[in-house]
Amino acid sequence: MIPTGRFVRQLDRPSKYQVNGTLWMYRSPRLALLLVATCLALGTSQLSAQGTLEDYQRAQDLGKRTANTVHRRGVRPRWFADDQGAWYRVARGNGRHEFMLVDVKRGRRRPAFKHDDLARALERATGKEFDKDRLPLEQLRFSPDRLTCWFRVAGKGWTCVLKSCSLQEARQPENFDAGSDKEPPGWRRPGFESPRNRRSPDGTWEVFVEKHDLHLRNRKSGNEVPLTRGGTQAFDWSDGVYWSPDGLKLVALRTRVGDKRRIHMVESSPGDQLQPKLLSRNYLKPGDKIPLTKPHLFDVTAGREIPVPDKLFANPWRTREIRWEAGGDNFTFRYNQRGHQVLRLIRVNARTGAATAVIDETSPTFIDYAYKQFLFYLDKTNELIWMSERDGWNHLYLLDATTGTVKNQVTRGEWVVRGVDRVDPRSRRIWFRASGIDADEDPYHIHHCRIGFDGTGLVRLTGGDGTHTVRYSPAGRFLVDTWSRVDHPEQAVVRDAETGRRVCGLEKADIGDLKKTGWQRPERFVAKARDGKTDIWGVIYRPTTFDKTVKYPVIEKIYAGPHGSFVPKNFRTWRDTQSLAELGFVVVQVDGMGTSNRSKAFHDVCHKNLGDSGFPDRILWMQAAAKDRPWMDLSRVGIYGGSAGGQSALRGMLAHGDFYKVAVSVCGCHENRMDKIWW
Repeated sequence: MIPTGRFVRQLDRPSKYQVNGTLWMYRSPRLALLLVATCLALGTSQLSAQGTLEDYQRAQDLGKRTANTVHRRGVRPRWFADDQGAWYRVARGNGRHEFMLVDVKRGRRRPAFKHDDLARALERATGKEFDKDRLPLEQLRFSPDRLTCWFRVAGKGWTCVLKSCSLQEARQPENFDAGSDKEPPGWRRPGFESPRNRRSPDGTWEVFVEKHDLHLRNRKSGNEVPLTRGGTQAFDWSDGVYWSPDGLKLVALRTRVGDKRRIHMVESSPGDQLQPKLLSRNYLKPGDKIPLTKPHLFDVTAGREIPVPDKLFANPWRTREIRWEAGGDNFTFRYNQRGHQVLRLIRVNARTGAATAVIDETSPTFIDYAYKQFLFYLDKTNELIWMSERDGWNHLYLLDATTGTVKNQVTRGEWVVRGVDRVDPRSRRIWFRASGIDADEDPYHIHHCRIGFDGTGLVRLTGGDGTHTVRYSPAGRFLVDTWSRVDHPEQAVVRDAETGRRVCGLEKADIGDLKKTGWQRPERFVAKARDGKTDIWGVIYRPTTFDKTVKYPVIEKIYAGPHGSFVPKNFRTWRDTQSLAELGFVVVQVDGMGTSNRSKAFHDVCHKNLGDSGFPDRILWMQAAAKDRPWMDLSRVGIYGGSAGGQSALRGMLAHGDFYKVAVSVCGCHENRMDKIWW
């Protein structure tokens, strides 16, 4: 049995569900919650009374009821050109807002002007009514001394003396500053980006592909020179190539075409006809022949290829980040071998074509290529920054760029580098993101830090028990640190980007209106894993009608894909788990062993073991939580998930049917030999 509703076209971006092996598609994602609750109710007589019509309506409307109920959040200051101050507009709820000025020299923020006085001044000047809480100021900008501002209202420009709110109609002054919320150029993307161009550096030559062969065209004379001959459809050339700095050589990518596997779906209710449609798409599966992309080296002057033996990169999953060294004697690229157990940085001699492995990273399990790779070249010192889990945790290393020898480990400890924001070769420092760096916090909370290339001078730039995001001021001297937890609304402060020193507070989110909706604060909980040592973290959701004297059946929302961790860490007014709880359940989410963003050993549990899905840890976690929460009824536990979560939900029933009584699998990929080739 499934909820009633018209099946719709895939182009409408419906939610998809798999029932008895059949793929169904619905317009509203909320119907997934109805499907889960319906199947749970049908799955056991104990749950047959679960969820009244009123509960279903409340679950359906919860997102709307809680929307726009948290105020003074999401601030994004616009920094002035001198980087010593900023302004922002903050929402106060019900369409109200306030304009704020930040003075980092004095370490304070204040209203930019007296909003009531400005409203009255605008009424006198225009003859129209204005609400002090809804001032419609457009194109706001400030004088260099921040004593005067200019804006447009009622189709006219006005200057305003901030202290007195005296107005004068005026054109926009040239030296008034609107501020900028852009971060310093080059920050946030400090990794390597390969330049690709059809034209040579001096513009003389242009590369093009014709009849499956690579050609050169002299842009001055129009003469064409074939670089390859005898091309076939089985091999594709890319005409975006990598030129040596002197333009005498180039590297082109040639791809062996992979298999053409088609999968098929039935669109049961097309919008343009009565009868169903058969849909097909290309979708490679494990074991299929994938496209193989390899670099080829050419001497432009001689018009010939310089063979490069591919022994070190014979079976690529990805070949990327091709880069010429400054002198043009060598080029390098990163090679990820299919199976993800070998990752190499390869250098090729441009004169002979000889290839050597500068870095040869191997693992008996797998290398997490999806989110744990970083490469930054330091040309002036012939070094590079490399990311690796070789010591059991994801960290950064300083290597000799010629030999690959580790000069020193930059970051170390039982915590994880989650990404790099900035590398400064001049000061030899790195700004990065880390989780688990504070032993007293949830190990998934992200903090921002700075450290020297030599591994000294580690500075935490963010503070507060939560997960953090930062935005740097345009000159990079300050940052806005915004943090929250799943059970704690966000706070924003300005910090010194060098030291992490708190400069001034900005906003603390106001959840007064959210509380009026009956919102239940999600509860964080931690318990020991199957090894009795490792902490397992999760979240508990309760209905807005929660009564601690009632015993609630428990539903776990599961996703255990090996490419990430999935329990939410930041604050939100609504999640689908909360709506499901409204139907009379306690809903939980847990990150068990086998998921990412902890130690390598924690992650390796999933190797050739996806069926584990962390269930031993999840079950222990729920049992520990229920010990002092008698309202959690573990005799009635259900589980649901989508995609890989659908696979895990069914696995929970098959392998742990003594604990999970009902499972709903949404589009589950149950046979790993049929799906997820990249896993």
